[in-house]
Amino acid sequence: MTTTVITNIGSLVTNDPAVGEGPLGLVEGAALVLDGDRVAWAGPAAQAPDADRRVDAEGRAVLPGFVDSHSHLVFAGDRTAEFNARMSGQPYKAGGIRTTVAATRAATDAELSANVARYLREALRQGTTTFETKSGYGLTVEDEARALRIAAEHTDEVTYLGAHIVSPDHADDPAAYVDLVTGPMLDACAPYARWVDVFCEKGAFDGDQARAILTAGMAKGLLPRIHANQLSYGPGVQLAVELDAASADHCTHLTDADVDALASGNTVATLLPGAEFSTRAQWPDARRLLDAGVTVALSTDCNPGSSFTSSVPFCVALAVRDMGMTPDEAVWSATAGGAAALRRTDVGRLSAGARADLAFLDAPSHVHLAYRPGVPLVSEVWRGGVRVV
Repeated sequence: MTTTVITNIGSLVTNDPAVGEGPLGLVEGAALVLDGDRVAWAGPAAQAPDADRRVDAEGRAVLPGFVDSHSHLVFAGDRTAEFNARMSGQPYKAGGIRTTVAATRAATDAELSANVARYLREALRQGTTTFETKSGYGLTVEDEARALRIAAEHTDEVTYLGAHIVSPDHADDPAAYVDLVTGPMLDACAPYARWVDVFCEKGAFDGDQARAILTAGMAKGLLPRIHANQLSYGPGVQLAVELDAASADHCTHLTDADVDALASGNTVATLLPGAEFSTRAQWPDARRLLDAGVTVALSTDCNPGSSFTSSVPFCVALAVRDMGMTPDEAVWSATAGGAAALRRTDVGRLSAGARADLAFLDAPSHVHLAYRPGVPLVSEVWRGGVRVV
């Protein structure tokens, strides 16, 4: 394989404290050696080993590609009218999902696949190299299975979310819909998915229903994650920890017991500030979680209703400004934290053995992601050792 040394890096975020300073494993005046699609070495430029070719980073900062562990990209249409109404004073409610369900069911496979590809290109340009995406806008056996099949054409991190809301077709019989989600729909969808998810919330699924859905998925070999405590206090976080879910996502309304549970287990608290920004809702208290020792991830929640952004840098800036995170913590959470939420060790870091997924910033430091919000700082992206942006 061809080896590449990237030198003259202003500051390098490795997320490996054995390589550099602090949790970010920060190295100033750094170099990075790639061997094919993997990182072979990271450290001070003066100590870099020889390689077949040389790339000059020109003093730019380099960090791991962002790991977006929560998105909803298999959809059609948009919800401009809903957003406009919300910005005019109407509260956000989970039921708006039904609008997207109708548009998604009416779309062709080609239209849905093109939509996924479009938003993934958009995310890639902003430094996202690993992404998870879900079903959840079909809510029939056929439509959920095709959503996952389409998602699997674009990423390995595919989540079965038949339990996004109770299907409009079963509005008068939620129990029958849970039976469908845990039976024929699960059978059709499991071959395409790695994860099973449920929206545990008032207006969606209660704790008992969520438990039944997640345990059924686990019995089929899917790994659990959960939409928890977004709109109100509820049982979702406690259930996530009990089932050793990889991630409890949203975590906006937490009791002390919820925080203690997250701190004592392996479940990552994935915070989605794009949703709070777009719904004018209460911000998650990242500071409270971090001070308790909880592992925190930051992701976009990209979806047409409550967080129509594919920009992890935007979410980093929001987390620093409004959720009590330091720039270092936010960058770690958007890279290594996202990897932890997907139970991945090969991404979210830049040290020996990791995938060579890199984001170059047109800035000398990762701090500029929060310092210069809204500025397109990602100037170059590599995925698997290949420059793709």
